[in-house]
Amino acid sequence: MATAPIPARTALNVRPFFENKTRAFWTLQAVGWSGYLVLRSASTIAIVQSFQPFIPLIIEAIVGYCVTLLLSALFGYYRTIPRVAGLLLTVITLLIAVLVYAVIDAFAFSLVAQGSSPGLTIGRLLAAMYVTFTVLAGWSALYFGINFYLIVEEQIDQMHDLTTQASTAQLAMLRYQLNPHFLFNTLNSISTLVLLKQTERANAMLNRLSSFLRYTLANEPTAHVTVAQEVETLKLYLEIEKMRFEERLRPVFEIDAAAERARLPSLLLQPLVENAIKYAVTPQEEGAEIKVRVQLAGDRVRIAVSDTGPGLNEGRIGSSLSTGVGLANIRDRLFQAYGPDQRFETRSTTTGGFSVEIEIPFQLEDMNREAA
Repeated sequence: MATAPIPARTALNVRPFFENKTRAFWTLQAVGWSGYLVLRSASTIAIVQSFQPFIPLIIEAIVGYCVTLLLSALFGYYRTIPRVAGLLLTVITLLIAVLVYAVIDAFAFSLVAQGSSPGLTIGRLLAAMYVTFTVLAGWSALYFGINFYLIVEEQIDQMHDLTTQASTAQLAMLRYQLNPHFLFNTLNSISTLVLLKQTERANAMLNRLSSFLRYTLANEPTAHVTVAQEVETLKLYLEIEKMRFEERLRPVFEIDAAAERARLPSLLLQPLVENAIKYAVTPQEEGAEIKVRVQLAGDRVRIAVSDTGPGLNEGRIGSSLSTGVGLANIRDRLFQAYGPDQRFETRSTTTGGFSVEIEIPFQLEDMNREAA
């Protein structure tokens, strides 16, 4: 019996509250001291069975509110100076604040208790200092704890942004590796046609090359395109290559209509077809068939590019990986786009033929562009 996966980390999302730090501070001040007044009043009145200490408790809460406002300003300044000096000043300021707060608190209670002749005693002052030290020390701990949390969150955001930028840059680099490699082969073919004085074919290839580049350069290098757009781009590319190989190149497309809206990294299939042309069509006099198949299987998209060439051999693996624009490029692009949530496999049969199978999540939105 399958069980639901337990999330690795469950955390309370408090970021929206702290997006406006000033508003968050005043809210916490108001709620915190109001709650302190309610708790102190309830406990004191329950002990003395009288409402007489209520006025001193209100004074105590108001004074504590004002003292912590001053502390927040001073603590904020201390964070900008050297750490040792700031720590020393923080401790001294906290002790002075405790003493001042205790004197005011003790005097307020003695005024209520003794009427017209209030006075401070050592016992009353020490009791007040115990309460005020507990309150202000707790408030200071919360102040520094919250600020430390905000600093850590800010650093995490900065690191996430840097990671995203690095990932975007790597995706762009991998994508830009494709066009120069393809352009080199195509321009070399055009140059050969010109030398052979086949100007009409050279002009037709140039026109198709410009259409292909116009189509591909319209998309950002890190963007995803639909399967339909990718297949259309692939057909433009194959029109160029078909002028070189004519009937030796036999492309076949089997595209599931339900998968046409699925998104994948742009120009993902072109180097696979280019690889098939190089190692299946070029070395064989009769050429080869190259099949591109895209199917939807639940929430996954399965893509296969296969050929009827000589199959897998050491030269094919080595060349694909050594150029930096073959199979290794596709593996890197898939990992950058989907992480471990993808599958990339190569296969070859004893009777000949080579295939590359890719499985990616079915997505209708361009998640990679939004992240970039």
